Amino acid sequence: MRTLTRWAGFLLSASLVGTIACDGSRVDAAAFQAARAKAAPAEREWRTYLGDRSVTHASPLTTIDASNVATLEEAWRYESGGVSETGGSQMQFNPLVVQGVLYGTSPELHLFALDAATGQELWRFDPEAEARAWVSSRGAIYWADGEDERILYGAGPNVIAVDARTGQPIGTFGDDGRLDLREGLGRDVSDDLMGVVATTPGSVFEDLLIMGGRVNESAGAAPGHVRAFDIRTGELRWIFHTIPKPGEAGFETWPPDAHERSGGANAWAGMSVDLDRGIVFVPTGSAAFDYYGADREGDNLFANSLIALDARTGERLWHYQFVRHDMWDRDLPAPPNLVEIERDGQRIPAVAQVTKTGDTFLFHRETGEPLNPMREEPVVGPFIPGEHPAASQPLPTTPPPFVRQTFSEQTVTDYSEAAAAEILARLPDMQFGSLYTAVGATENIVYPGLDGGAEWGGAAWDARSGTLFVNANQAPWVVHMIEAQEDMGFEGLLGTGYLALCAGCHGLDMKGDGVTVPSLIDIDERMGFFELHDLVRNGRGRMPGIGGTLKWFESAALTAFVYLADEEDAPSNWAQREGPKTFVNAGFQKLLDAEGLPGSKPPWGTLTAIDLNAGTHRWQVPLGDYPQVLEAGRSGLGAENYGGPVVTASGLLFLAATPDARIRAFDAATGEIRWEAELPAAGFATPAVYEADGRQFVVVAAGGGKLGQPSGSTYVAFSLPNSPTAN
Repeated sequence: MRTLTRWAGFLLSASLVGTIACDGSRVDAAAFQAARAKAAPAEREWRTYLGDRSVTHASPLTTIDASNVATLEEAWRYESGGVSETGGSQMQFNPLVVQGVLYGTSPELHLFALDAATGQELWRFDPEAEARAWVSSRGAIYWADGEDERILYGAGPNVIAVDARTGQPIGTFGDDGRLDLREGLGRDVSDDLMGVVATTPGSVFEDLLIMGGRVNESAGAAPGHVRAFDIRTGELRWIFHTIPKPGEAGFETWPPDAHERSGGANAWAGMSVDLDRGIVFVPTGSAAFDYYGADREGDNLFANSLIALDARTGERLWHYQFVRHDMWDRDLPAPPNLVEIERDGQRIPAVAQVTKTGDTFLFHRETGEPLNPMREEPVVGPFIPGEHPAASQPLPTTPPPFVRQTFSEQTVTDYSEAAAAEILARLPDMQFGSLYTAVGATENIVYPGLDGGAEWGGAAWDARSGTLFVNANQAPWVVHMIEAQEDMGFEGLLGTGYLALCAGCHGLDMKGDGVTVPSLIDIDERMGFFELHDLVRNGRGRMPGIGGTLKWFESAALTAFVYLADEEDAPSNWAQREGPKTFVNAGFQKLLDAEGLPGSKPPWGTLTAIDLNAGTHRWQVPLGDYPQVLEAGRSGLGAENYGGPVVTASGLLFLAATPDARIRAFDAATGEIRWEAELPAAGFATPAVYEADGRQFVVVAAGGGKLGQPSGSTYVAFSLPNSPTAN
């Protein structure tokens, strides 16, 4: 065995190199004031992430309707720049439009202000934070108190506050305009490569900024505590421990020392706020490690839960746990929608939560009482040794699921005979079945996949018709669990990078298939280290580069593992090492056919209209297509999709989200496509609908970078030709 740890000193010291500085912005003050002169009333703009703090994804505008939407044309586009040269960069941003000014971010997390009517740049702020493919910003916050106007957004682990008019940092907030979310969690998370990342903007209640964050999902992850900060100063005002401490509710659902070492249970998806009742609704993710919970016996409150907190104090009012002792990475994927439903002639304030499993849960906002009948779905094995599964999981009986929830031979793809035969040949060695078939010590099919079902784009709520609109995925993923030495030190750290990024093609034995995928054993005899490092970062042929995903020293660590490893170092031999054993995930992979299409029957992506009053589906249609399907002369099969819809008072639903790089307008009553347009890259983001200079606009960030699609950096706005003054 070679000495991989001789690289440790170099790589760990390299990880400490670099600082985050803060340049000012370039500002066109006259143009800024001119843009503000074109502003519409607040309710006709898009001043809050996902539309409003109730997360309705709704606009009251009606100028664009079914009679004229087919004439929509491009009004302006803005090239934000910063596409990763090695690929994989993304833009998932839902723009804000405030007083005639549009705020967005580039792939490298530059914040900018544009004239919302023309797309003219007004100012630009460079946080000098290293952007990576897995670090995106999905939105921002606008807050004002008199002359104090701020934009707050996440750049890696930092929440940054800048002046909305100039783009200059607010020096009185945090540390010269920055708040580091890795601090104040009650433990040191500085060694965590991911730490805490502010992907989704927090919520605002009065003068409080309420924040969650994205954390690592492996063992040793940071805890996902929810915190409220003074929005003027960044000072901590309250904290809710999602992994409870002694004396706190839920402490008994974990091992006694879990609060000192366990991680996850974090609010990464965003939150919604009931301003009248002073309640913030917090959806949380799974406990770390996602797929094996031998070290976290119990139900693990408050992971996988919707928590209603007093927005002023952080006091828990009620909670509901969707998945007990999660083994499937069933995070709550999106902020809940605050809705009103009608029951027995009465209007009931409710909160609707869509899930990765494709279910829609409905609760009374004040009490947490489920508003639809519930049932228990059994958890079935076989289980990994040492696991502590819950006996069952709760599911609503209505509305019906908006995706298929069971994988079997009958749901295998029928796209082609070859594809079906290929997938069927793999099934005998895999574990799969009902929705809560456990993850076992083998290859496991998780269906719906690890991203859902519902994903982070969330759902749109039309209060007039009582309809919730949700786009979703129906694609199987594979979780491959392998036994390994419990503490492999630095070598194990390097090896997890191989599992996540390389094992899917080159195999656990690192030998490839000997034909299209080469062996990596003794690769140091065939090429130099820096040649291999260049290949890892930039890719070649069928192999994608990962330079946009990893920092340079992380890609160097991965290269070191591959370059120095012999057969004993291969993950397939990890179980043979001496010492206590655990189980690790051998990478995140999808169950795909040879053409890269999902191994389940189409449609692979859907858009569903759910009547929350009746508990039924109004309609469901396939959503989008994969480029290779279109190239084969087929369509209407649906595709995986990321980013949410926006519904307008004129009865239209605007949605991009698909890998075919289209934005579409659907008839909200029927699901019929009324209009579509091509984007310069796939729009994996939620659009914004707003009025400026008397015209109605629809804008979306076309950033690509997911599902194997090229990256982009363009914001595209559409409007009616020669639009009349908006009504």
